[in-house]
Amino acid sequence: MLEKALHGSKSYYVWIAVLLLAIAVGVAAYANQLMNGLTLTGMSRDVSWGLYIAQFVFLVGVAASGVMVAIPFYLHHYQSYGKIVIIGEFMAVAAVLTAVLFVVVDLGQPMRVLNVILFPTPNSMLFWDMCVLSSYLIVNLVIGWTVLGAEKKGFPPPKWTHVLSLVAIPLAVGIHTVTAFLFSGLAGHDYWLTAIMAARFLASAFAAGPALLVVLCLILKKTAGFDVPRKALDSLAKTVCYAMIANVFFFLLEVFTAFYSNVPGHKAPLEYLFVGLDGHGQLVPFMWVATALAAIGIFLLLVPKFRRNYKTLVPALMAVFFACMIDKGLGLVLGGFVPNTFEQVVEYTPNINEVLVILGVYGIGFLVLTVLCKVAVGVRAKEIAPAREHGAGGDAAAAACEEPAAS
Repeated sequence: MLEKALHGSKSYYVWIAVLLLAIAVGVAAYANQLMNGLTLTGMSRDVSWGLYIAQFVFLVGVAASGVMVAIPFYLHHYQSYGKIVIIGEFMAVAAVLTAVLFVVVDLGQPMRVLNVILFPTPNSMLFWDMCVLSSYLIVNLVIGWTVLGAEKKGFPPPKWTHVLSLVAIPLAVGIHTVTAFLFSGLAGHDYWLTAIMAARFLASAFAAGPALLVVLCLILKKTAGFDVPRKALDSLAKTVCYAMIANVFFFLLEVFTAFYSNVPGHKAPLEYLFVGLDGHGQLVPFMWVATALAAIGIFLLLVPKFRRNYKTLVPALMAVFFACMIDKGLGLVLGGFVPNTFEQVVEYTPNINEVLVILGVYGIGFLVLTVLCKVAVGVRAKEIAPAREHGAGGDAAAAACEEPAAS
């Protein structure tokens, strides 16, 4: 089936070329980091997790796209998700793979990642994080590839894929929960020391992942004629809206607890993120942008008139997506290091080499996602080819690419 990824339009080849260029730049930057060490980055003794881990944390949440369509489809037989469940699973594969790569580039000696496998430590959250991430990646890849292979041959998928899909559901919850435990288990950082950290991770994941999935489906619908049921997209958009509301609510709980209790250690990170602390506040503009994006996204998704109009739906989803990226990728990770153990504010500024490595890793992730989606669309297109030969396909494909008016 991979041969379907070798054929496409001119714009498709241009997109692939751009991704390959980004990957080449990232590989060169990573080679430079390997030779000179992590001193090339902006990380230090006081801020030991930078943009690499920030992207890892956020992408683990994006991987929730798979489970948010798998639960209604496999457990509740919501057939409207039947067309997009394969896209959600493949997006989860790309997101988890990219997240794992960010962990690898964050290590000064990447071969040391093998120590987690060769010398397992069950009392370490890193060990369990490795287990759930790798399992979720393999399960989604096996399910998606097997289902597509069966469809290509004209047979129903094997029954064991349904069982494996049910196994993927607790794994999806596990990757967010265990990753949250990596933070909430560190007693030296007051901002992370909260019992609802896992709940915040899940809420933001169930908002950002499906938001990107809907946008991806609309892109495939516009560029490849991929048949996406309007009912499914509207249902996912509602999920994004309510999950984002829960995410904001959980954050406000943290704000109340910190300031009503008047505990300095819990107040300091929030003050640093939103108003600055001791003359330092480089993240303040980002956090207020995230706040505005969250409010705009929730409002547009709550109002049916805006949610059902693609011209406002896409901006609303992207507002939610980037609000989660800033809050979870920058605010949560970097804010947790303020103040340091000496009650001082030490800020982190990424090096250009870090940015280029991140560009390369994202290039790999988007390349994997592009290939998997190309294969999925190609197999589905082959299924409806007979209908097109009888004259119905041309009108259907044209209608699929049309943008529906607001209801």
